[in-house]
Amino acid sequence: MDYAAAILSKLPGANKRDHGVRRLIETLESYLPAEQLETITAAYEFGANAHTGQVRKTGEAYITHPVAVAQELAEMHLDAEAITAAILHDTVEDTAASLDDISERFGSEVALLVDGVSKLDQIQFRSHAEAQAESFRKMMLAMIEDIRVILVKLADRLHNMQTLGAMPLDKKKRIARETLDIYAPIANRLGINRLKVQLEDLGFKHLYPFRYRVLETALKKSKGSQKQIVKKISEEFISILADENLKAEVLGREKHLYSIYKKMAGKRILLSDVVDVYGFRIITEDVNTCYQILGLVHGLYKPMPGRFKDYIAIPRINGYQSLHTTLFGPQGLPLEVQIRTQEMDRLAESGVASHWIYKAEEKSDASPQRRTRAWLANLDELQQSGTSEEFLESVKVDLFPDKIYVFTPDGDIIPLPKGATAVDFAYAVHTDIGDRCIAAKVNRGLVPLQTELQNSQAVQIITSKGAKPNPNWLTFVRTAKARTAIRHHMKDLRVSESVDLGKRLLDRSLKDLGSSLRKVGKVRMAESLEQLGLVNTDELFEQVGLGERLAPLTARVLVGGSINDDDQQDAASLVIAGTEGMVVAYGKCCHPIPGDDVMGYLTAGRGVVIHRNQCGNLSNFRKQPEKWISVTWETNIERGFNSQIHIDTRNKPGVLAEVAATIADCDSNIEQVEVRGRHDDCSILSFLLLVKDRVHLARIMRSVRNMKNVIRVTRECA
Repeated sequence: MDYAAAILSKLPGANKRDHGVRRLIETLESYLPAEQLETITAAYEFGANAHTGQVRKTGEAYITHPVAVAQELAEMHLDAEAITAAILHDTVEDTAASLDDISERFGSEVALLVDGVSKLDQIQFRSHAEAQAESFRKMMLAMIEDIRVILVKLADRLHNMQTLGAMPLDKKKRIARETLDIYAPIANRLGINRLKVQLEDLGFKHLYPFRYRVLETALKKSKGSQKQIVKKISEEFISILADENLKAEVLGREKHLYSIYKKMAGKRILLSDVVDVYGFRIITEDVNTCYQILGLVHGLYKPMPGRFKDYIAIPRINGYQSLHTTLFGPQGLPLEVQIRTQEMDRLAESGVASHWIYKAEEKSDASPQRRTRAWLANLDELQQSGTSEEFLESVKVDLFPDKIYVFTPDGDIIPLPKGATAVDFAYAVHTDIGDRCIAAKVNRGLVPLQTELQNSQAVQIITSKGAKPNPNWLTFVRTAKARTAIRHHMKDLRVSESVDLGKRLLDRSLKDLGSSLRKVGKVRMAESLEQLGLVNTDELFEQVGLGERLAPLTARVLVGGSINDDDQQDAASLVIAGTEGMVVAYGKCCHPIPGDDVMGYLTAGRGVVIHRNQCGNLSNFRKQPEKWISVTWETNIERGFNSQIHIDTRNKPGVLAEVAATIADCDSNIEQVEVRGRHDDCSILSFLLLVKDRVHLARIMRSVRNMKNVIRVTRECA
């Protein structure tokens, strides 16, 4: 039966034109049963009549838009309810039709999907930023309820981008930016490559039209020769596969424009230097054959060192699996080759959308579906605290992942964004683990909680039953989940609870010093409050309870042992946040300076001693993690700090004077000079310098390193 002809014959006048419905039904006939096709054609009839007389800015009848949205979803083989909802997604908002009408005619499931899509654009806001953030939040929540809502929305955005040329320039650029910032990353996060690529290229085209045209023209100029090269290399791959009796399909391709542009912009390189403009995809039947083919292509062309990635063993966060390698092709031409199974290729193109038509293959889809569900559950957790703008910024961290992979003690793989710390890892394992973490081990060695993790490290978190999140963690965590959990915990602490907690923490710290709140007395407490600039004890307890003031250091102020009249010592305390009035010293073993990552260590006689995180002496303190304190530098510090550097020089007359003069030219004083060693042809000099911060020290070291008689310059750390 020709459903397209039948439905068109029922429509009045102008609606009889084929608005893409014939192509849509031909696509649907390939995978849906006849009774579901009848429902979809009824939806088309309902939508076409509802949108009668409405015209898009392009001049086309409005019904062409929902049909195009449905076509995109049909090509991903989505179910009948999603296709029906796509055809009807604008009827409630733009026509006289109601949700009750849709529910009565097409069922409650379709009505819920239409409602989910319609609600995203219905609220009025005070500002565009708030509107974008709240729309995004609502979109995420709709996605949590039913992932098909976002699939309809992505297809809707794609067709709007394809017809964006009719819009005014300012609106065009705003929509293009929003597409690149939000919609394309969501498509990527859900593993839907077919949508992601189109959204990125169209966003690039409308946001940077001149750059797009220049790049497109440059690629077109070389397209003729490119086709010949792709054909020749494809034939070579087919030949070696046939020789080994391996069944596989070879597809030659070119990278899409936006990915080439991003690589050029990110690495600041020319088009000719983009190494993987040529790409080949080899699709086979099973995983073992993928690795066999990898060996064959490496035998045909030499692989580029450091350019192999095994996403089969360690899939990407969106479930994507494939082997990636880059080869030196004919005349040194770089070639990127992706090797994957048919199942992996289907998932790469349709991602989470592949779930609905392949329900019988639930087991094989379990991993990517589980990843998506876990991400959506995380979004649900994130949205429960904070403003819409906070939520948008938090989720953007997850949408632009530059991932590392680390291991739990059981060997499970945890993906994290680059720059993630041990605290991020703890929260990635479980929120409770993050809330109660007190220390971490990386490759069996104790490290500070703010230590940035590297690929392939094994991480173990040490927890304590009574531990709570530290507000200072917000200064170094990278993941949205960690930030949200810490903020959520801080907001949950009522003022009274904060006061009570602070009182207990302070009393415990005073007992460690042989005192207590009762022994401190009213007079000493009043003096301490004046010294700290506080009004009453409740304010002090609240700050301690919220983590704004450190209990061990505050306790030292109350007992009087931490007060020091030395002006220089007072100045020292002012450059470390939260240590006002405390004795602060700087480790002479590692000479920390502003800009260094540092930790504080509570000592019996010296107050708080600041060490660099990579200081070798920290290993001596690891048996007492309760004495470690997370500290940060204040901003705009106006004083000098000692730093030690070692300089290897050639044994030439006057070298020491030349080095000293260069250091002086960089606005630094030399506090001490020592000859650490002398050989036949070189000397090792040690300089103790007075510097402002890491930037100042780097400038000095760079100037010294450029001297003709200097061999090497290093910074000393115990």
